[in-house]
Amino acid sequence: MPLIIKGARQIGKTEAISYFAGQHYRNVIVINFVLQKEYRSIFADGYEVNAILRNISFLNPALKLEPGNTLIFFDELQACPDCATSLKAFKLDGRYDVICSGSLMGINYKEIESNSVGFKEDITMYPLDFEEYLWAKGYSDEQVEILYQHMKDLKPLPGTAMSVLGEAFREYMILGGMPAVVWSFIQKGNYSGTLAMQKQLLLDYEEDITKYAHSLDQTKILNVYRKIPVFLGKDNKKFQISKVAHGARSREYVGVADWLGNAGIVNICYCLEHPELPLKGNFDPDNYRMYYGDTGLLIASLDDEAQADLRQNRNFGVYKGALFENIVAQMLVAQGYGLYFFRNRTATLEMDFFIRDADSLIPVEIKSANGATKSLNALIDNDAYPDIKHGIKLCDANIGYNGKFITFPYALTFLLKRWIMEQITESP
Repeated sequence: MPLIIKGARQIGKTEAISYFAGQHYRNVIVINFVLQKEYRSIFADGYEVNAILRNISFLNPALKLEPGNTLIFFDELQACPDCATSLKAFKLDGRYDVICSGSLMGINYKEIESNSVGFKEDITMYPLDFEEYLWAKGYSDEQVEILYQHMKDLKPLPGTAMSVLGEAFREYMILGGMPAVVWSFIQKGNYSGTLAMQKQLLLDYEEDITKYAHSLDQTKILNVYRKIPVFLGKDNKKFQISKVAHGARSREYVGVADWLGNAGIVNICYCLEHPELPLKGNFDPDNYRMYYGDTGLLIASLDDEAQADLRQNRNFGVYKGALFENIVAQMLVAQGYGLYFFRNRTATLEMDFFIRDADSLIPVEIKSANGATKSLNALIDNDAYPDIKHGIKLCDANIGYNGKFITFPYALTFLLKRWIMEQITESP
């Protein structure tokens, strides 16, 4: 299948594809529809493969088109929607492998004449997760496997491993998963220049919003985007359109949150109507929280005083616990989970996230400190919630189990889905 690799800007799509191509193909043809605008015309004679290749060869006769050992890499797909229409022809032809890459912010399938349904595979790429950050620091798969075995056996990590893992995770929270930012830190061994890079990325996102938000009011999208940290700093973290701008009404902002979510800029977490299965179809689409797609960018959006506090004092508990919620949301999404929370009308019962196993709903509570778990206990103990049999607490503490819920350190969240799935397959 031809591949379309989608994702937010600057998460390493082009670099990853280029590296893969260089390792596995004798000939690699790279066409960037933003930098090489003349190549947008290669589909002018239709979508038949020979016609497309003929036009490519006219533009650059030096390119080698060897059947069976050539990858054609169409980069910046959003600048040439016609390219996606051609993928069916490439799949049926079969002589050449094709990978496309594009920013989620710019890809608009409504502009595509026929998006080759059934003849392509779409893959969404995310910022580096914590496992990839450990790889960047030099840790091996074998060391990651040791961490997982401790999870599997519910066995606390040794003191040294817990300390080193915690420090690496705090670094990851500040840096986030943007590859250039992480690479700068790894090369220099310090945070010098990383905040400036993150702030520039935030500005680039704003610039792209004004560039690609065709069907929606760009000002409204920017208003929502800029207000995300404000709402995350509140107790309930609920995003309220009425407080985005003076006189703002929800009906005027329909589609804005979805646009930001589809662009990969934010992760949307919906409030469940009731804490029960199924998750899909059991939520209020008008009651949601918005988290940054990359926690490093959330931290970079805070004021200078907060920056100093985080970098000098490692005070991640500030901001009403939003930083920990944001990083957990980011890691859950990267594993393929949808995001759901629950808060009752009286605010006496609240749960940060929910995931599920084969036959039960699992509440996941995020604690900025290893404190009380009133809501988690209430959900597990109350017969009114029969789908909930046990829970998970994520905090700055070692692995443990008290008979009702399991405690994992934040840093191991990236292994949570694997742990859940193996629990399912190994159960009688």
